[in-house]
Amino acid sequence: MKKHLIPCLGALLLLGLACKDEPKQVDPGASPDLAVREWQPEDLRSMTGVTAPRGLVTDTDRDTDGYVLFEPSKSTQTYLLDKSGHVVHTWQSDLNSMSSYLLPDGRLIRLERDEDFPTFAAGGQAGRIREYSWDGELLWDYELATETELLHHDIAVMPNGNVLGISYEAITPEEAIELGRNPEHLPKAGLWLDKVVEIRPIRPSGGEIVWEWHMKDHLIQDFDASKANFGALADHPRRIDINFQSAEAGGGPPPTEEEIEQMKKNGMVTSNASVDNQGSDISHTNAINYNETLDQIVLSNPGLSEILIIDHSTTTDEARGTTGGRWGHGGELLYRWGNPQNYGQGTEEDRKLYFQHDAKWIPEGYPGAGRITVYNNDIPDHKSKFASAWEGLSTASPPDFAMKIGDVGNYSAVVELEPAVEANGAYMLDEDGRFGPEDPVWTYTAPDLYSFYSAFISGAHRLPNGHTFITQGMQGRFFEIDANKEIVWEYWMPYVHDYTLPDGSPAQPGGPFLFGTFRSTLVPADFEGLAGKSLEPIDPQPEVFQAPPPPGEGSERPDQPGGSANATN
Repeated sequence: MKKHLIPCLGALLLLGLACKDEPKQVDPGASPDLAVREWQPEDLRSMTGVTAPRGLVTDTDRDTDGYVLFEPSKSTQTYLLDKSGHVVHTWQSDLNSMSSYLLPDGRLIRLERDEDFPTFAAGGQAGRIREYSWDGELLWDYELATETELLHHDIAVMPNGNVLGISYEAITPEEAIELGRNPEHLPKAGLWLDKVVEIRPIRPSGGEIVWEWHMKDHLIQDFDASKANFGALADHPRRIDINFQSAEAGGGPPPTEEEIEQMKKNGMVTSNASVDNQGSDISHTNAINYNETLDQIVLSNPGLSEILIIDHSTTTDEARGTTGGRWGHGGELLYRWGNPQNYGQGTEEDRKLYFQHDAKWIPEGYPGAGRITVYNNDIPDHKSKFASAWEGLSTASPPDFAMKIGDVGNYSAVVELEPAVEANGAYMLDEDGRFGPEDPVWTYTAPDLYSFYSAFISGAHRLPNGHTFITQGMQGRFFEIDANKEIVWEYWMPYVHDYTLPDGSPAQPGGPFLFGTFRSTLVPADFEGLAGKSLEPIDPQPEVFQAPPPPGEGSERPDQPGGSANATN
């Protein structure tokens, strides 16, 4: 897990969310298989959403006709949900998944968590790509999970059927120092940089890597003049500073072994976490998306608080260098946006992104086509007050399922940006040496600012009619907004599963966020992969999790023996 995520998630164990919205009333008839009580004002203050009623909350005649694809946290299943709140199809595996894509011929491709790999210990661990027929038959299984490499977080299926994946690439301490890393900020386990691989499937098992790009080939540093990549950051905006320090990392000491063990018990880190590898995951790339027209790849790099664009038109050899490809820069960054401090420009006031997720292009033919949407997770508000509350809270025990944040806290937004380009389509630097634009062209935040907050996971994507579909991942909330930013459909995911690794540890860190969902996708009703498929509600519907009443109402806490935190599946 990335170093700055540990205090972040730990703090969330004790803090909660202030929400000034008027409480909504749930219509039990809108989701007949859910037994829910009325939404109480205090439910809106819970950052975990554990006490909030689950299922369909808002359903208007203005939402987009379609189906929602998602994976419940700690689950081995993928669900397809209709807009009435009923599950119409499921896919079952023996491994956990955090993201999946429905293909135009009805196949499902999932990024899954291999049960046995060494070295890596950050959220989003995976290692396997599997493909299933509509009826659940395993069609393809690919593994990249070794001591030095691990697929993680996200994949992108290309029009030619190949798959782009994000992989960690372990760098020893000695290699990191040779690349100019400051030894004072170097974990004993070394660094986990990222690479991108293009995999040609070999069915039913295996694949060939036909193209790759390595972050380690495009580093810059101004720390050690004896190294080949030494230089001024501002003179090399297309390279990544190996010594960047994210604003969230803080300056405190790393957790002790005892604290790491407590985090494991709380479900905040997985079993590979150790004192030595805290801070190894410096970039934590969490999303990948491909643009066929441009032959470019966009990456969400929350460690840098930037999105990065690289050129896929290069050969692998060209991707190692600084020339070649359609845009002439080889594997150097074509574009970056979110935090110009990373390349020696501006100040903290010029920063736009904060541990963001789910960067993707708006497809051709959609309103805003060619622009990029991003879920901006952790925007500071009253930062100095809030940050001080985060110190030393990562080992709280037991977890607090009724976390409150009062009237102080950060917030989230969905942003849409239009990169500045020259006449030939190349990304341009402004007169100050920065990649534009200065600000997004469109932003969505909650009317009260705070109620729409998820410090991690989450996502958003544009729909063909101009609506935007959003996953508030921490609470498992899915909702659709129209062009006027009004909520036209809203659903709170009600399924809690109990899949764990063979050693009993969580497949993905989640702590008290029982309903946490990495991402959900709205599949339009006319999507060709749904043609001819049975889409009636399955019978019986999956069992839903019934949270106990909040403390003080005569029930035990969910984290206490005898509580009602028993999961289904």
